[in-house]
Formats: sequence, structure tokens, C-alpha cells
Amino acid sequence: MKKSRFGFLREIRSNGSAYLLVVPAAIYTLVFGYFTLPYMLIAFQKFNFKTGLFNSAWVGFDNFKFFFSSPRAWEVTFNTLKLNFLFIIVGTLAAMALAILFNELRSRWFSRITQSTILFPHFLSWVIVSYIIYSLLSTDYGILNRVLAFFHIDPVNWYASPQYWTWILTTAAVWKDLGMNLVIYLAAITGIDDSYYEAGRIDGATRWQLIRHITIPLMLPTISILTLLALGKIMYGSFDMIYAIVKDNGLLYPTVDVIDTYVFRSLRTIGNPAQAMAVGLYQSVVGFILVWGSNKIVKKVNPDHALF
Repeated sequence: MKKSRFGFLREIRSNGSAYLLVVPAAIYTLVFGYFTLPYMLIAFQKFNFKTGLFNSAWVGFDNFKFFFSSPRAWEVTFNTLKLNFLFIIVGTLAAMALAILFNELRSRWFSRITQSTILFPHFLSWVIVSYIIYSLLSTDYGILNRVLAFFHIDPVNWYASPQYWTWILTTAAVWKDLGMNLVIYLAAITGIDDSYYEAGRIDGATRWQLIRHITIPLMLPTISILTLLALGKIMYGSFDMIYAIVKDNGLLYPTVDVIDTYVFRSLRTIGNPAQAMAVGLYQSVVGFILVWGSNKIVKKVNPDHALF
């Protein structure tokens, strides 16, 4: 016991700077990830700020009725799942394709400049992105409507046409996060042993055959892990994205209103934190089941691709 304790202290002493970098993330995780867990009880209470967490009246599952008895509950749940599935599928395919493309490029300076350009949107806030989208889609002065007018096509009132917004939001989300996903997939490709490619070339494999039989199969563990992690948040809508771009535009709710924006509006008007916590708990439980179930399926198919 003493030996292991001294070994741990020696490890901290020899790698102190590395552990120091972990401290802010560890504190953040403890405060917002673990110290807040008791507050899940609010979901089953008629929470009163005066009496506090452990003295508020218990109401069982009444707070869940607020969401599930709403006529729009299933619509916002469907929108949340639909948008997140599209973000995951389209984003993964686009990042994979670009990573393979950049790996095949022979001009390194062009590759680096292009990668930096694609990564730049990741550091923009959704508020800035919302103004970019508005400059494209504005009814009177938007670039897209000007292009349509050039071809003698009637302009579209984009902010009153919900049928277009599923793909508008998908495009915006993929464009913004593509650079970061590209970096991860490029790192996965870089980690592939060159001897595999050498053996393939000796056997007379073409570039496409090398990609198909070496690059893509060896990228699958990374793709699988990132997809499983993304599934954990599939019940959480991108509140910052949707609220920054759509705001309180009721005309677009049929296709873009997600659980988070719905709960935010309800909390803003009703002011009941217990009901918001009930929906948050529902999202977390479903997310856990999806990750656990998906990981179990992946583990049966190929244990090496599983998350845990």
C-alpha cells in the first residue's frame, strides 16, 4: 500500500506540469458532472427555493406529465432525433471523405492551408454563423435570392418556409464542425502503418483499392467510437445553434423545434425548474440507453470497435 502511494507521488512529481493541465478540466467535471447529481431529485418534487432540495414536497412523476401530455412532445422529440441523426451521418461521411482526400494530396502546403480554412468555422460562435446565414437567406437582400432573381426565379421567403430548414441546419452544423472532425480522422489515417500500403502496392493494388481495403477498415474503430459518443447526446438538440439562427420564429417550429428549445420557452413562461429537470432526466436516460445498446451491438459484431 505504501509502495503504491509513494509511486503515485513520484508520478505526480515527475509529471507535475501535465497533471496541472488536467486540474481545470477535473474541477469542471466534478462541479458540473458529479456535485450536481443530487439535484436530479428536483424532477420528482414540487421544488421550492425556500425549503431547498431535501425539504421540497414529493410529487412523483407529475413533472414528467408536463412534457408527455403536451400535444407537441412527440413532434419536438422527432425533430431532435431527426436532426441529430442527420448531423451524425452527414458529418461523419463528409469528414471521412475529406480526410481520405487530404491524405491523398501530394501538395502539403495546399493541404495545410485548406485544412486551416476548413477548421476556422469551428471557432466561430453560432451568433456569428446566424448572421452569415441571414446574409444568404434574407428575403430582400440575401445572396441566394439574388442568384434566383438572376435566373428569373421567384425569391423564396426562407424564414417562413419550414420545409427547407432541416437541410439548412444540417448544412450549417456540418460546415461548422467539419474541420474538427477532419483533424480527428486525419490523425487516425496518419496512425496507420505504412507497411500495409507498401504490401498493397507490391500486390499491384490501385489507389482506390488501398483506400477501400486498408484506409477505411482501419478508420472504423475511430468512426465507431465517435459515433457512439455522439449517440449519447442524440436526445439533446443543438440549442445554441437553433436559438441563434431561428430564435422564436414560430413559423419554423414544425421542423426545427427541438426538446431543448421547447423546454427553454416553457421554463421562460412557467418558471418551474422541476419540469425542466424532468425533461433533462428523460433526455439523459434515453441517451444512456442508446449508447449502452449501440455499444452492446457493436461489441457483438466486432469487440475492437466498442467503446467499453
